[in-house]
Amino acid sequence: MNITNDIKYIGVNDKELDLFEGQYIVPNGMAYNSYIILDEKIAILDTACQECKDEWLENVQNALQEREPSYLIVHHMEPDHSSCIDAILEKYPSVKIVATSKAFSMINQFFGSSYESNQIIVKEGDTLSLGKHTLTFYTAPMVHWPEVMASYDLCDKVLFSADAFGKFGTTYTSEEWACEARRYYFGIVGKYGMQASALLKKISALDIKIICPLHGPILTENLDYYIDLYKIWASYEPEKEGIFIAYTSVYGNTKRAVQLLENELKALGKPVSICDLARCDMAEAVEDAFKYSKLVLASTTYNADLFPFMREFLNELIERNYQKRTVGIIENGSWAPMVAKKIKERLEKLKEITLCDTIVTINSALNAKSMQEIKTLAGELVNK
Repeated sequence: MNITNDIKYIGVNDKELDLFEGQYIVPNGMAYNSYIILDEKIAILDTACQECKDEWLENVQNALQEREPSYLIVHHMEPDHSSCIDAILEKYPSVKIVATSKAFSMINQFFGSSYESNQIIVKEGDTLSLGKHTLTFYTAPMVHWPEVMASYDLCDKVLFSADAFGKFGTTYTSEEWACEARRYYFGIVGKYGMQASALLKKISALDIKIICPLHGPILTENLDYYIDLYKIWASYEPEKEGIFIAYTSVYGNTKRAVQLLENELKALGKPVSICDLARCDMAEAVEDAFKYSKLVLASTTYNADLFPFMREFLNELIERNYQKRTVGIIENGSWAPMVAKKIKERLEKLKEITLCDTIVTINSALNAKSMQEIKTLAGELVNK
């Protein structure tokens, strides 16, 4: 695939992969993106995963057309992007590896050598001339590993963004970008919003025509749309005004309460999304919690604590620095409802969380009192 006259795509698509990083469902597989810049000197940008090594090496050979690369640029040392470093060095022993100092310590960890004679250590603002093309490097620590960097090609105005602007799915998957990119961002990068914002600030003055991430499609049009979404995600601001309801239910009574709340909110003209945490993809639930401006947590009491799936969901939000949201609570307990207490204890760890005054308490099943509380909660959610 030609990205520009001199920049080619040499990555691989794994359509058979079912779980990315052993946990994220990827129904459309995964792209492991790698690029090559053909100039007076040739630079390979990142490699691929071990499972795709043979296909990737073939792509490299086809792009080189019997020339030899001068540089291997390592933006990110996670094994899905770096597992073929030793294979390149075996074939081209004189190639120079361009990476951050932290990346070289990780290269030593993964390969048993940091290849001292091949090292070019770069830091913030350093440049590398290939001839017509000059790359400038921007450190991006914790987006989402500490050694990460991005680079910008001044000639073709291409940003090589590492895992930023990445997405689940192959490069040829036909689907709306934001949904799987959002799920990817909050699953993989979401904890590090401050660091992602720092990278966005660094690249804000660049004239970017193309974004080449390490996962998902190459972005060539409407770049302001993608960058603006990333700014929202990195700042933890809501993307959409609306209510996301995450619930667990054992015998259906908490579910019925959630359905009643959904109807009340829709009658008041508010967008609502609902998720049964025991049955949904947890990463999708996390994505929607960050997407919407308000969250309702509805759970049964279980062993004097939260139902396990609700406990897991809250742990996922806490791990990712969930913040700047209004939260409502619905609790159910036949003899000792504990949900509100346990949720509040967990939410105390988060910033800028506004709790609704009304807590809906269900003792086994809905009654007139709890139904009225749901109506009151709906009004609060609409007006807060």
